[in-house]
Amino acid sequence: MCGRTALFIQQHDLEDRFDARIVTDGGYTPRYNIAPGEPLEVITNEATDEIDQYHWGLIPFWADEPEEGIINARSETADEKRVFQDAWESRPCLVLSSGFYEWQQQNGGPKQPYRVYREDTPAFAMAGLWEVWENNEQAIPCVTILTTEPNEVMKPIHNRMPVVLASDDEDRWLSADSDEREALCQPYSRDDLAAYEISTQVNNPSHDDPAVIEPREHEQSGLGEFTSG
Repeated sequence: MCGRTALFIQQHDLEDRFDARIVTDGGYTPRYNIAPGEPLEVITNEATDEIDQYHWGLIPFWADEPEEGIINARSETADEKRVFQDAWESRPCLVLSSGFYEWQQQNGGPKQPYRVYREDTPAFAMAGLWEVWENNEQAIPCVTILTTEPNEVMKPIHNRMPVVLASDDEDRWLSADSDEREALCQPYSRDDLAAYEISTQVNNPSHDDPAVIEPREHEQSGLGEFTSG
């Protein structure tokens, strides 16, 4: 799954990286600890040159009131689930990230958080689906992140991972039909994904500063075990 992420690249670098401009009300603020229910920076198939913010958690269209929503969708079954079917067919998006966080279950102890990122780029895209939940005069753009089986980096940490798109697949994800996008929903196969242990500061979403991504300090950090290449 993907239950926490970050985006802290500077605005001009972010816009250059994705060849899109920030259109969010209030502008852009780098963030190190983004939790479900908070806004995520996205690029949708309907505005490929714009970076906007959508509520993290796809709110079911049948909900009477806004709610936190569904933060992840299994890519293998998204086309079968009523809540995701329309979005799967026609509303793909890129969810922009500088790295996401995952927790490894220890032997009977507390879970150990890891930061997972790409070594080749300060920001990358995860595959998402977007929707606009509407009720009376309310309209909330919302998004869910698609997940898949873990790759070799993620297997020691968790049994799922977000669909991380190769840079040259990002435009394709937005423009492809549903069958072609299904083929892109694979464990990330390139050798630039890496992971390292961080402190439990990330467990509290109020901790939103560069200290969150600092490597955990102890004699054997485990970094070598989970970096690729």
